[in-house]
Amino acid sequence: MPRYTSSPLAEHSRALIGRLQTPEGAYPASPTFSAYTGYSWFRDGAFIADGMSAVGEAESAERFFDWCAAVLTARADHIRWIVAETEAGRPPAGAQMLPARYTFAGGVGGDEWWDFQLDGYGTWLWALVEHSDRHGADAARWLPAIELTVDYLVASWDRPCYDWWEEHSEHVHVSTLACVAAGLDAVAGAGLLDGARESGARKASAAIRELVAERGTLSGHLVKWLGSTAVDGSLASALAPLGFADPASGLGAATIDVLERHLTVNGGTHRYLGDTFFGGGQWPLLSCFLGLAQLAAGDRARAVELYEWAASTATEELDLPEQVGAHLIAPRMRWEWVERWGTVATPLLWSHAMLLRLGAELDTTASDTATDSVLEGLAR
Repeated sequence: MPRYTSSPLAEHSRALIGRLQTPEGAYPASPTFSAYTGYSWFRDGAFIADGMSAVGEAESAERFFDWCAAVLTARADHIRWIVAETEAGRPPAGAQMLPARYTFAGGVGGDEWWDFQLDGYGTWLWALVEHSDRHGADAARWLPAIELTVDYLVASWDRPCYDWWEEHSEHVHVSTLACVAAGLDAVAGAGLLDGARESGARKASAAIRELVAERGTLSGHLVKWLGSTAVDGSLASALAPLGFADPASGLGAATIDVLERHLTVNGGTHRYLGDTFFGGGQWPLLSCFLGLAQLAAGDRARAVELYEWAASTATEELDLPEQVGAHLIAPRMRWEWVERWGTVATPLLWSHAMLLRLGAELDTTASDTATDSVLEGLAR
């Protein structure tokens, strides 16, 4: 019987995401945060859709995939131009590549942003195949957009671009590569592609894995970007739920260990050392990603602790924030961001979705006799 996914916080999370999803199918990043208002990200949205799908909200997830497909097919000619120019040895500038976020109506928007990111296009492919496998949906309904995305990623996967945090556009990021490879693997394995596209997708994924093995690891663990010595909280996603690397492997175990030792304090996970965004706080969604990795690696007790910490960040109204300030890396920088954009984004739909996703996995893997202390607090 579901327990985590039927708690008051989980019910609020499910209702909140469903209520805020737009008529077009987009998921707002946050309804009131000034810098995010009016936009939906492919990356955040794909993980939100996966979380909703995991708790049975299939229609919501499919409406988001429909929105993604509409955004992409509306840009079919532009995507084909990017691919052709790249294949001709003239890769377009970052400003001409597909952006990370769109308006709810599918537009680019007028304000400047750190837009060229590849991760979201991999995650939407991965999420729709996960959903199709979970609920028996026919992914062929999104095939034209899938094909465009595959062509775009196969042509562009090795380009430097902004990371999950809209930073460091000069690097090739391991978390981005994991998202791209997971998406290409998913659609290639689902039998959705013609022979040439499937071959191209598999070759690109194999090349990504070879590159990560050569330049994206250090001392046996994944690193922030190719050639880096640093780590990033987003790397947990490469282990679970994306499955780019086996959480139970030596690489998975070493990556989990370094994320726990370097970035996680009392269950709260930071983005990276040196983070100054709102002072560099701890992110509930990253604790949930790490919880998924720990659970997949066999440490259910630690996964529960990470879930419990993420759940504890909810406000009295049961809204989850983007980050919390109990353990700041750069406390003097917090007010600079508050003055610029206002207080921390609350609620952040991605935080709620990752709590749902980890909760669903804990429910699925729960033993008949398991009793977790977090349920007592959530039941109040």
